[in-house]
Amino acid sequence: MKKVSIIVPVYNTEKFIDKSLNSLLSQSYSNFEVLLINNGSNVECTEHLEKISKKDNRIRLLHYNHEIGVGAARNFGIENALGEFIYFFDSDDYLPEKTLEILVDNIKYHNIIRGKFKHTNFGTGVTIVLDGLFSSKLYSKNKFKLLKNKSALNYLIRKDFIEDYQLRFSEEVTVYSDLMFILPALVNVEQIPFAKDAIYFKRKRNDPISNPALSQIDHAERAKGFLHVYNELRENYYNHEAGTFLDKQLLNYYRRSIIILLKNEKEIDNIYNHLVFAFKKIPTDFINKQDIVLKKDIKTALKGKNEYAKIISRHQLLRDIREGLKTQRKFYLLIYRRIFNKFKVKKNMVFFESFLGKSYSDNPKYIYEHMLENNMNYKFIWCFREKKRNIPGNPVQVKRFSLRYYYYLARSKFWVSNIRLPKSLGKRDEHIYLQTWHGTPLKTLVFDQEDIYSADPNYKKNFYEQSRRWDYLISPNKYSSDIFKRAFKYDNQLLEYGYPRNDILYNKNNINQIDIIKKRLNIPAEKKVILYAPTWRDDEFYSRGNYKFTLQMDFEEMRNKLSDEYVLLLRTHYHIANKIDITGYEDFVFDFSAHDDIAELYLVSDILITDYSSVFFDYAHLQRPILFYTYDLEKYRDTLRGFYINMEKEVPGPLLMTTSEVVNAIKNIENINHEYKEKYNQFYDKYCLWDDGMASKKIVEQVFNN
Repeated sequence: MKKVSIIVPVYNTEKFIDKSLNSLLSQSYSNFEVLLINNGSNVECTEHLEKISKKDNRIRLLHYNHEIGVGAARNFGIENALGEFIYFFDSDDYLPEKTLEILVDNIKYHNIIRGKFKHTNFGTGVTIVLDGLFSSKLYSKNKFKLLKNKSALNYLIRKDFIEDYQLRFSEEVTVYSDLMFILPALVNVEQIPFAKDAIYFKRKRNDPISNPALSQIDHAERAKGFLHVYNELRENYYNHEAGTFLDKQLLNYYRRSIIILLKNEKEIDNIYNHLVFAFKKIPTDFINKQDIVLKKDIKTALKGKNEYAKIISRHQLLRDIREGLKTQRKFYLLIYRRIFNKFKVKKNMVFFESFLGKSYSDNPKYIYEHMLENNMNYKFIWCFREKKRNIPGNPVQVKRFSLRYYYYLARSKFWVSNIRLPKSLGKRDEHIYLQTWHGTPLKTLVFDQEDIYSADPNYKKNFYEQSRRWDYLISPNKYSSDIFKRAFKYDNQLLEYGYPRNDILYNKNNINQIDIIKKRLNIPAEKKVILYAPTWRDDEFYSRGNYKFTLQMDFEEMRNKLSDEYVLLLRTHYHIANKIDITGYEDFVFDFSAHDDIAELYLVSDILITDYSSVFFDYAHLQRPILFYTYDLEKYRDTLRGFYINMEKEVPGPLLMTTSEVVNAIKNIENINHEYKEKYNQFYDKYCLWDDGMASKKIVEQVFNN
């Protein structure tokens, strides 16, 4: 058996390397060495590599700190490899167990063989069942099609071949260094077998901000890297088949990426010289075969930067118009960007939105009502998804994503929202964005999450870009402040006064106010009230922002055993799109999922039942009993999200797994109160001390009176 040297550069990927390395060590082909190239990683990652390198004698750990870059690390690996074959592997990817065996068995007399790529968002292995028949395709005339992803991964290559042609990766660029290696390799072979059963799982990282993969690096840097590699390769392959391939790649990349990147004078300055240098290398007859627009771009770029900038500006306008004509919403967005954003911002105008325009509620509501009650001289705008609401103060009401919505966003000095405003909006320097947020975090947030199981695989990237616009962020307690700074990568001003939405829990927590709310909501006055407020599950969704919820509570058992004394209020999370069927239980179950203000439901409730929703942090201000119906605790904690606190030890109430346990806890609620009294007090002291009924006042004075 011939030895394979698997070269694995590692740079701060300690979160992924264990699973990736296990997939290598589990290969059915066992005669290999793994060269872990520690490419200047931090102390934590370096110590982890030292530890895992001792788990198998086939692992060799090499420290290479002279230059940072995957190209340099792979070159270093080639120089230290002992195998007859070379195989490149990234430290966050993984292989099915037969990948190497298929490649080695079928390379035969060839110098190179290539396997198939599959992309995944997750770091867990996927079982591949092969039918036992090796499927392959031989590339010769069209071998450059294998360069579609411009990667050297999942090629098995003879080391002698690499040394004979002195194949090396570029060490001068961060991205596209592979092209410098793999293009000359393909030039110097007649045929390349393609083994479609030799699978390589390419992991799409969920954190393109703090720990990006090469494919997630800034577009400007990627463009510079591509142009550098093109220029260097084109010097050597001017009249070769590879030259035509390179020219096509350049022009495709220009149309797809570079021209979109060039949105302003600064970006043109950054890339112009590299681009012109590349255009000069394209043969005139090849340029003349292109469409009229591309030919004009190239010829104008060669004339000078100022003329080229004018062409780019026209392209940008035409591209925006084409995009804007696709749908009504995109047309309104075009008007917002091109027209409304040129209007002067009005200093006394405030734009409010709560839960994506679904309700008049939460922190924005209480900030607004404080400003209203104190006769502050502002014009108020409220955004809603559908019909107008009967709300105090007679503010301007706009439908979300209507033309008026975009107009008032552009004109309003202040934006107040508890959820991220759309990424497409952008934000002018004159705008002040108060992000109120909407809870104390139990579930891990954004950059504290590893894998993302929601409908939006770009969640972290989008969140980061949107949160850069926040000028202020409200925090309810020190625990939340610490998490927000880290999980949001937030370094602007934190307003640490508690939540405005909790003011009502201090200012209206009395019998008269509670009776008024009960009467208005038609809740039986003679019954005690149980509030059931579950959250959504990340892996159950219809689409982005629209989640399913499968009820696991037995209403029949609850009614039979509790209805003499209690009624049950149901309040699902605003993300949950499906309506829970309460047919036949209307005398016991009252669905308030569409009720705007959950704080009012807190006040009228004697007991809260929740799961992993942050509602219990707010409800704890009332110091009333809380029960946790956590029937899927293990899955939610260990797979979907993970928690910041140890629920088994810290939450101020019991964790219950069945409806029967919930019923029994309610029947014995006094015993529960006594059992959890000390833990409840500790919980209150940690999470509830900042609120005093004055949060709205303090925040308004800080943001609007400053």
